[in-house]
Amino acid sequence: MKLALFDCDGTLVDSAGLIHETMRRTFEKFGKAEPRFGDTKAIIGLSLDIAIARMQGRPHVEQEDIDMTAHYKSLFTIVRQDLDHREPLFAGIREMIDAISGREDLLIGAVTGKSRRGLNLVMETHGFDKHFVVARTADDCPSKPHPAMVTECCDETGMNAADTIVIGDAVYDMQMAKAAGAKAIGVAWGYASVDELIANGADAIAYHPNEILRHFS
Repeated sequence: MKLALFDCDGTLVDSAGLIHETMRRTFEKFGKAEPRFGDTKAIIGLSLDIAIARMQGRPHVEQEDIDMTAHYKSLFTIVRQDLDHREPLFAGIREMIDAISGREDLLIGAVTGKSRRGLNLVMETHGFDKHFVVARTADDCPSKPHPAMVTECCDETGMNAADTIVIGDAVYDMQMAKAAGAKAIGVAWGYASVDELIANGADAIAYHPNEILRHFS
């Protein structure tokens, strides 16, 4: 029996455009210089308040970061509607999830820096809510790379970390998996480079979603 824990942004869905536009409007509202797209991509995966602090060169979250986080959250749905942006699945993701969802020897979960509301919206939009049996979000746990998202999913499902595989596109996903004692698979279609994923503990790299399947055999 194995537990597969998927990151969301950059792994299941391509949300960088939506996140960046929401971040751009937030920074504009607070009189900040417009962030570069690369700067936004670099923080995807972190909890939002920590991400905003990092983008401003701060090692710790300050009150302004908290205020900007609240504004970002208030804007997100509006921007999503403005862009008619449904956070599309990466090519091959649906087929991969369909292939593993019926297996009796595998449980599927999500570990994400999104809010619980944001994750639920993605799950419902793409019809994945019936396949994912466990999830931890930024509302539930400390930000990645803290291992709590993984360890709590293991506790809830009765699985051992040694039988758990974390699949993600960010260095924080790899670091989180290693900290929890789980296996880490980096995906090449997301927002971090393959070299960065390997340097931060990836046990394997998947260049297409169908390559993930062999790790569950």
